[in-house]
Amino acid sequence: MKIILSRKGFDASNGGCPSPILPDGTLLSMPIPSNDRDTYEDLFWQDVNYADLLRQLRPGKAYSHCHVDPDLRPGLRSAEVEDWKPAFGQTDAAQGVLKNAGVEKGDLFLFFGWFRQTECGPNGYRFVRKCGDFFRCADLHVIYGYLQIGEILTDPEKISAYSWHPHASEAFLKNKANALYLPAERLSWNPALPGYGTLDYRADRILTMENMPRGTWTAKPFLMPEHVYGNRKNSANGAGLYYAGIWQELVVEESDGLLDWAKRLID
Repeated sequence: MKIILSRKGFDASNGGCPSPILPDGTLLSMPIPSNDRDTYEDLFWQDVNYADLLRQLRPGKAYSHCHVDPDLRPGLRSAEVEDWKPAFGQTDAAQGVLKNAGVEKGDLFLFFGWFRQTECGPNGYRFVRKCGDFFRCADLHVIYGYLQIGEILTDPEKISAYSWHPHASEAFLKNKANALYLPAERLSWNPALPGYGTLDYRADRILTMENMPRGTWTAKPFLMPEHVYGNRKNSANGAGLYYAGIWQELVVEESDGLLDWAKRLID
């Protein structure tokens, strides 16, 4: 089984701020701004509207339409989607990485992104300010979701059946590199759990190394360059593990400790 560390949600160029770790531990990944059909006003987590939350976290900044992908939360949209199913889309160079690395049915996506703890202030939610606890007030890369591949769709006609998903839009369907990844019904190693889902904040789901910038991770042996597809190198300046550049998909081949680590994150 290959593990794909897949970077998703807000970043410095797309969104411009961390996604929030809500006070109850919910990792609420913010979909990046786009020209897709969905809007932040359309999206809810329980009684929290995404647009309202962003207005509280970034006063004066307006957000409109967004790219809901991976689509892992049932009932996310204010208008119910009939026969909704979870899915993750990919295209262009990032899809080329997945295809060339031989990603296939049974492999596991671990979705991570840029997060920061929030608290409730007088004007709603706000990011936690300076404090003595690094992990409470720092920018972090955190794993927030997973999808074990049950099927990979590349036929535009089959993808179009997922009409609510952005990769089923006309623009994406015209792209020959467009693909939609569907989850297995159940995890292969733990049939008690579904083949996809979101995860709450937990210390072992943090990739970022303590007292380091968010992109510098704890250097786990199975995540080192010799186990990663492509010409990758560790660009960390000193301790830790840092994969430089703008990338979305990091395909990790099986080695000692990798699968046990991935399974513990989800189980």
